[in-house]
Amino acid sequence: MPKYPINESKNKIAVISLGGSLIVPDKVDTQYLSQFRTFILDQLNKGWRFFIITGGGAQARNYSEAATKIMGNEITKDDQDWLGIHATRFNAHLVRTIFRNQAQPVIITNPETGKISDAKIVVAAGWKPGWSTDFIAAKVAQRINAPYLINLSNIKQVYTDDPRTNPDAKPIEKMTWSEFRDMVGDEWTPSMNTPFDPIAAKLAQKEGQTVLVMEGKNLENLEKALNGEEFFGTVICPE
Repeated sequence: MPKYPINESKNKIAVISLGGSLIVPDKVDTQYLSQFRTFILDQLNKGWRFFIITGGGAQARNYSEAATKIMGNEITKDDQDWLGIHATRFNAHLVRTIFRNQAQPVIITNPETGKISDAKIVVAAGWKPGWSTDFIAAKVAQRINAPYLINLSNIKQVYTDDPRTNPDAKPIEKMTWSEFRDMVGDEWTPSMNTPFDPIAAKLAQKEGQTVLVMEGKNLENLEKALNGEEFFGTVICPE
């Protein structure tokens, strides 16, 4: 299992890209969000501070599919992206609400200029067409000089191929950005399903960032990562 020495960082600050598949897999997963809330509050008591960037989930996909069904070829990528962006913002407001006593009152929608207070939790969402919330997470990590970010979704690790369609796909514990980008390419499309989107990967590589990919529902595993212990997942790091 991979290990990344998070606890050796001078500041206990974690940037989390919280996948929409965890927040709204079909409908809002209140059971998971309740568990996530308890976990984060416990970590706050241990001195951690969190930047949480929310994905769009099923509602982003449903709205995009509905618009496409009605409009057909007339719909643009920008149209689809804006529907997804607003879904991420709705989810961000939900997450901010469940942490209302700890979170910055206003969510960040522009990672470059959005105000960042000294709140224990700062929540961010989608920005503009062409950029996923993975990209926003990478921009936030860049802005606050975080040496890593954590990508939580419904996948346990990065694989050599899609394990749902290729039974020979192999899990990867550690890889470089060049290796990862060779797998996912360089182009972003709305509702794209990859462990970390291509545009965000390009930025993370440029900034020398490290991304930890792991299953979001396994909170014990996440705690191991925060403690600098061995965890189940994938580390994507500079060359």
